[in-house]
Amino acid sequence: MLSLLHGFAIALTPMNILFAFIGVFLGTLVGVLPGIGPIGAMALLLGATYGLPATTALIMFGGIYYGSMYGGSTTSILLNVPGESSSVVTAIDGNKMAKKGRGGAALFIAAAGSFIAGTIGLVILSMMAPKLAKLALDFGPPEYFAIAFFGLIVLSQLSGQSLVKSFMMVGIGLLLGTVGLDAITGQPRLTFGSVELQQGIDFVPVAMGLFGVSEVLVAVEEKLATGTNIISVKLKELLPNAEETKRSVGPAIRGSLLGFVVGLIPGPSAVISTFLSYTLERKISQRSAEFGHGAPEGVAGPEASNNAAAAGAMVPLLSLGIPFAPPTALLLSAMLIHGVTPGPLLIQDHPDVFWGVVASMYIGNVMLLILNLPLVGMFVNILRTPKNLLMPLILLLCIVGAFAINNSVTDLWIMLVAGIAGYIFRKLHFSVPPLVLALVIGPMMENSLRQTLMLSQGSFAIFLTKPLTLILFIAAIAVLVVPPIFKAFKKKAENNSIPSEG
Repeated sequence: MLSLLHGFAIALTPMNILFAFIGVFLGTLVGVLPGIGPIGAMALLLGATYGLPATTALIMFGGIYYGSMYGGSTTSILLNVPGESSSVVTAIDGNKMAKKGRGGAALFIAAAGSFIAGTIGLVILSMMAPKLAKLALDFGPPEYFAIAFFGLIVLSQLSGQSLVKSFMMVGIGLLLGTVGLDAITGQPRLTFGSVELQQGIDFVPVAMGLFGVSEVLVAVEEKLATGTNIISVKLKELLPNAEETKRSVGPAIRGSLLGFVVGLIPGPSAVISTFLSYTLERKISQRSAEFGHGAPEGVAGPEASNNAAAAGAMVPLLSLGIPFAPPTALLLSAMLIHGVTPGPLLIQDHPDVFWGVVASMYIGNVMLLILNLPLVGMFVNILRTPKNLLMPLILLLCIVGAFAINNSVTDLWIMLVAGIAGYIFRKLHFSVPPLVLALVIGPMMENSLRQTLMLSQGSFAIFLTKPLTLILFIAAIAVLVVPPIFKAFKKKAENNSIPSEG
């Protein structure tokens, strides 16, 4: 509690409050605007934060991350257009409520559910992360390699595409992570004679290209839909009635706990948690027939779960230094850029950063509750901004941000190539997050593996002698093997249940 109070003293300074507000405002904005997302927004702004203290920069990026979870619900409810993939489920019942004239109540339920989830998630984060960090001090290179390996395997399985495509993207990310000088021998790897590539491929221009430039290319190709029907909501219509409130409290609490647990698992946790929450509420509800036709439980549960998942995803990042979700990979990059080494020693070496960021998330949740209700009309009207004005601005921010990192033209070329690659990946329906996480985790995995083999004098048996590594490798194999076996048994059972002719 004393550490958390110290964090509030840091977060409540005028400068940090200002940047917390900027972060949550921008997060809401990118949540409302389909396509950009928190990853693209953070990548665009990385270069602009060089002059800021590390704590202030991370407070702003944290605000963008969880603020985008709030913003996505607004367009899902009022336009049936999810601003974020994590708000797809909200559109099912949220938009139906809006069409019944209960759009204001749906917005209030979504915002209140998000606030409850954010508060519960942050309380658990405050208690859990320090204890996990103390436990992680006993981890060695084998444990870190096993955790990272398990994370990539689970992410590949949960990325929403075929396993072959996922492994291809992971392979590309790991390959890009090896470019540069070998940390041990000093030999250049995959540099093709380029002196600039000897320092390695920076994560930021790659992220800007994959998310920012590719979004511009897709927008150029697509025609902007006109005549969008935006359901208007008045301020006096925002409060739900007593029945809607009663039906929303339980799902919000259950969604908060479920979302936080799912956030600890590698992969697109915010998306997965919303589907799980919706399915859970539909199964246990006594009014399951109303789901899909404007049930408030279908808004409260999923909206709470995706915000709690954002808090849950911060636990492995802050305590282990390992990002399990694409947005936290950007936060990891922001830490490294500002000279903060994430991992078990973060709380000990940089207590101001850790507790300042955690406390700012409490403050940010209050800001978001205030922002997302009275100003809902303004955020929805932003959707009327023509893309021919918005996209050149995004491209300009990409160019400036990529160049500002190292003042290198090579980074601009890397961003351009990554942008074209990102566009091609979208057209071929390849998911980019596995590549992004593999690029971030790859160098750490390689170093951990080499250190482990040095300790064991080249023997891989060391991974089988340590309980945690053995459990993680067995779990990773199970993640790959069990679903196909289960699918095969299910298919066989279905075939056996079909009566034969004659």
